[in-house]
Amino acid sequence: MTALTRRAAILTASAAAAGAATPALAQYKPAPGDMSLGNPKARVHVVEYLSLTCPHCAHFHADVFPAFKAKYIDTGRVRFTVRELLTAPAQVAAAGFLMARCDGGKSYFKIVDEVFRSQSRWQGGQIKPIFVEIAKANGLTEAQFEACITDEKAQTDLQARLDYATGTDKVTGTPTFFVNGVMLPNAEVPTLAELDAAIAQALKGGRR
Repeated sequence: MTALTRRAAILTASAAAAGAATPALAQYKPAPGDMSLGNPKARVHVVEYLSLTCPHCAHFHADVFPAFKAKYIDTGRVRFTVRELLTAPAQVAAAGFLMARCDGGKSYFKIVDEVFRSQSRWQGGQIKPIFVEIAKANGLTEAQFEACITDEKAQTDLQARLDYATGTDKVTGTPTFFVNGVMLPNAEVPTLAELDAAIAQALKGGRR
């Protein structure tokens, strides 16, 4: 995909700089642009930092998330929140996130899922036509897609989300999970059993 605009280069540089930070525990609090599913009054809040160009994130959402969602989100036991980070190629991840928010986020989780599923088709390097296809499948025209990924306010808002990720939550890579504010250690792609254990610990009285 071609560069989105000069600001896309800034976003790319910001993502690269994230690697210099050091991971740390962070207690949950609302962050700019949170996208959430499930009961807002649930006793457990799971936050996932993801990137749309991250194959491990795609693997989690294909193989673990459906069972996790059925067990915890759909039953009201867990509030699940996605937060965004960019991994290489950062301008592709940025375009995907901007597209997912085109309609005010109404189709956010559906578009994120479709972008993940499209990763296997990216080998030829022609990613933009695939994203346009996803946009059209979700009620957007190609012109609306172009307007979304080049919108300066949307890009500024994305930068604010990236700044929070690296500056406040000290996240350096994806996927990264927090359960009631506690970062899951060594969980590149957590299994459902690992999430079960973290949620059980949170329910015992771990930090909320």
